[in-house]
Amino acid sequence: MRLRVLLTALFAVPLLAACVDDRASWQIDDTREHTLSLIREQPLVWDKKVNLYVVVSRMPACTRRHSLGAGTENTRVEIWQVPSGAFIVKAGRRMYATESQTCEAWARLDEEPEGGLGELRGVFRTRNGELTFVAEKPDQAGGDDE
Repeated sequence: MRLRVLLTALFAVPLLAACVDDRASWQIDDTREHTLSLIREQPLVWDKKVNLYVVVSRMPACTRRHSLGAGTENTRVEIWQVPSGAFIVKAGRRMYATESQTCEAWARLDEEPEGGLGELRGVFRTRNGELTFVAEKPDQAGGDDE
């Protein structure tokens, strides 16, 4: 009986290791007080879907967590900034608008804004099995095909 419990626990370890629960941040103005972060959570080991969240933070004024819905471990999340200073978060085909003055505004966009998405600031993506933010360099805009 004791051996059965031990073997069950040993077989469960690889399953638990497959869970996704990670986060990465972009420091908007190169300070830890003003950030946009992506959180990925996989509630069920056997499910390929992960829940995606964006945390908008401008400390000490505000912090807010917004849901991007479900995605996969490899969902690419792009961050665009429009001239007004607001941000467009693009996860796959879904787009959302947010801001960091009050951190409260969060709106799903049905289509690309009339003035365009703005300037690409970077992309959250998995590299070598780790979630990371890859900043867009101004001279490389649109040149990344991953």
